[in-house]
Amino acid sequence: MKRYFLWGVSTMIPCCPSRQILLGPATLLALFYFLVPVLLPAGCDGGTRQRVLCKYVIDGDTIILSDGRRVRYQGINAPEIPHDGQPGEPFGLRAKEVNRRLVQGKFIDIEISRNQPLDRYNRVIAHVFLRNGKHVGEMLVRAGLAMACTYGKQDRYSKRLLAAQRSAISRKAGIWGLPPDRPEDYYIGNSRSLRFHRPWCKNGRQTSMKNRVIFKSRLKAFKEGYCPCRACRP
Repeated sequence: MKRYFLWGVSTMIPCCPSRQILLGPATLLALFYFLVPVLLPAGCDGGTRQRVLCKYVIDGDTIILSDGRRVRYQGINAPEIPHDGQPGEPFGLRAKEVNRRLVQGKFIDIEISRNQPLDRYNRVIAHVFLRNGKHVGEMLVRAGLAMACTYGKQDRYSKRLLAAQRSAISRKAGIWGLPPDRPEDYYIGNSRSLRFHRPWCKNGRQTSMKNRVIFKSRLKAFKEGYCPCRACRP
C-alpha cells in the first residue's frame, strides 16, 4: 500500500507487489471527481446542495433533471403556461423562456430543504442556483416573471426573494405592470399561512382574528410577502 498526499490529505493507493503505481495530483483529482458524488455545503436549515444537469424546462418554476427528477423552485410561483386546454396566464410563456435560457442543458446547483424535500406531486422542492452562485428564483422574481411565495415556510432566502419582489413592484416589471383583476376595497391576509384573500372568500373569512391582517390593496399584501389564495385568486 502506497501513501500519497494531496493538499494535505493522505491518500492510500493499493499497489501490485511486483511494481509500484505512481499517481500524480492531477490524476488523483480526476479520480476524486469521477468517483465521489458532487455534494456542496449544506444550507442553514440542514438542506443539501447538489450539482446536477438540467435536461428540460417545463415552465417558469419547474424543471426536469438528467436523472429524471422533477424540481419545483422553492419560494416562488411563476405564471401558468397554457396546458390541458387552459389558456395560461400573462407572462407565463415569457417566464418559461427566460428560465430555459438560464438553466436548460446546463449544470446547476440545487439546495433541497430537509423540511419539505418533496411536494404532493413527488417533485423535489429546492432553491436553484447557477454555477456563478446567482439564485435563479430571485432573478425571475426581480424581472417580474414570478412572485415570491413562501406560504408560511420562511427560510434563509425568503428576505432576498421579498426584496427582489419589492424592487419589481416599484419598477412595474413584468406581471406588476398589469392592471389588477377585479380589484376589491380590501383584502384579508392570514399571518400564519401568509396568504391573502378576497373579502368574500370562505378561506379568508374563516381566518382567526389573531391571524387576520387587512390590506387596502393587493400590492400592499405582495410587498409584505403574502401570496394570493388559489381559490379566490385575488
